[in-house]
Parts: sequence; structure tokens; C-alpha cells
Amino acid sequence: MAINSFHLRICIIRPVLKDLGLWSPVAENLLLGTAAQESHMGTYLDQANPTIEGPAFGIFQIEKDTHDDIWENYLAYNEDYARVVRRYSLPTFSYRQLAGNLYYAVAIARIHYRRVKEPLPSSPTDVKALARYWKRFYNTPLGKGTVEEFELNYKEFVNL
Repeated sequence: MAINSFHLRICIIRPVLKDLGLWSPVAENLLLGTAAQESHMGTYLDQANPTIEGPAFGIFQIEKDTHDDIWENYLAYNEDYARVVRRYSLPTFSYRQLAGNLYYAVAIARIHYRRVKEPLPSSPTDVKALARYWKRFYNTPLGKGTVEEFELNYKEFVNL
């Protein structure tokens, strides 16, 4: 069963993004779209499944290597962000908490997008622009996801 996108937006995504100082309507909608695309808004939390290819976790389907790279090559040099992200981390620090700790997963996903040098799309309601940004910088050109699939999942799972 999927997470209600309005509740995810208001109770989890917005407060975390504001705490990080990285909130905007575009960032909020990009994360909602990413969750819709990657996990069908939380329907799938662990990609390590014999029927699904890949080692990703959580509503944003973040892989261990990506998680570790964010810590080693970005947060290690950005203490202000690292301090906030650490507050959302459980004491048993592990990438596996991405599957159950929504606050932490949102913080890591937003930092993933923050590392991108290209600015976020300009319009929070331009789903095609959000989809293109996701494809280019999150799923990457080598990923199996498509812009069209993102748009369909956004329309299905995100309540604007």
C-alpha cells in the first residue's frame, strides 16, 4: 500500500527540507515524484528481492554505494548539512535505515539532488521538467526508468 502523498509532503518532506535549508516547492515536488517513480510512493522498500533486480532501499530506492558516497564525498565536507542529516539518523547508523526512516531517506535523497550543479527545474508543476531532471541526475541515462514512466507515476501517486 502506498503512502498518502499529501501526508508525506506535509509531515515528512517539507519539515526535513526546511530543516536542511533546502526547501522549495520544486524540491518538494521533485522528491514526491522520485518516491512515486522509485517505489510507487513507498509500496516497495527493499529492492533486494529475488523478483527485483538491484540493491536499493527505501521510498527513493537509494543504493548503499550512493548512500556511502554522499557521506564520504559530500557530507564529509559540508558540516552544516551533515549535522542536520545526522539528527535524522538512528544510532545504529546504516544505509538500511533508508527503508524505514522516512526523515533520513528524505534528507539523503535531497542531498543527492543538492550535489547536482544544474539548478532544479524552475516550475514546481512542470512534471515533464521534473521527470527529465530525475532521469538525468537520479536514474541517469543508464537507468531503466523513463521520463514517460515518471510522469505516469507522478500523476498516479502524487496528489497536488
